[in-house]
Amino acid sequence: MSAAGAGALAGRRIVITRAPEQAEDLMAGLARVGAKIISLPMVQFTETGNTADLDRAIGELEQFDWVIFTSANAVRFFFRRLRVLEGRQRLPNKLSRSAPQYAVVGATTQRALEEEDLRATYAPPGPGATAVMLAAELAGKVAGKRVLVPRSDLANGELLSALRGAEARVTAVEAYRTAPAESPDAETLAVLRQGGMDAITFFSPSAFHNFARVVGAKALEGLGDRVAIAAIGPTTAAAIREARVPVSVEAAEATADSLVAALERYFALRDTQKGRD
Repeated sequence: MSAAGAGALAGRRIVITRAPEQAEDLMAGLARVGAKIISLPMVQFTETGNTADLDRAIGELEQFDWVIFTSANAVRFFFRRLRVLEGRQRLPNKLSRSAPQYAVVGATTQRALEEEDLRATYAPPGPGATAVMLAAELAGKVAGKRVLVPRSDLANGELLSALRGAEARVTAVEAYRTAPAESPDAETLAVLRQGGMDAITFFSPSAFHNFARVVGAKALEGLGDRVAIAAIGPTTAAAIREARVPVSVEAAEATADSLVAALERYFALRDTQKGRD
């Protein structure tokens, strides 16, 4: 990291809309470069209310050829439930079976799988990978195969459609739920509405949508002109732009380090441009 880049975030007020327990890497990265961190969670993640489908899929795990994870949350909640069932029902250790193979989207998801002592057979290379890209890459491998997709209750159907278009036999199960965070900090919201922060970071479309609902349409209009809007991943960036809010910073990869680096580059360039004016 260059000296110029290292100083670009010093004293900057950066809002994190992710739940604190899932933003530890980002908080640590921002703290290292001297940023002032403001936590304003917009989403919370909980276990699914009805686990019947998830439990059935876990019970049949060895019968699937592929399991596809598109988020670290899907990995964590899926294996958390697996361990609960193993304890209750004395299931065989399904992690020791040769099947299935695993595919993931994003470095964070891959790291979450590795924390379960498992490795992905396939992950789309390079930054900006999406679930649909993964399905296209797997098209020749999943035809006629049983594919399990644990996901959020708010996940869209693009991945499932792409897999079925590739003639995969797809089973989608709700592994967790995404809900608005409770009681956002009113004082922080008031400062945000006035453009009193330097950047706001978003990790998911649901976090942005909840944020937009909380701050209101009037405050959202023109907010991107006063505050740098930062997104991890093309899906989140697209959701923000669909609301006609400009995205100033987009991380090349869906990782905390990539987002910190992108924020540094943005503010370093902005400072340089101001110095020329």
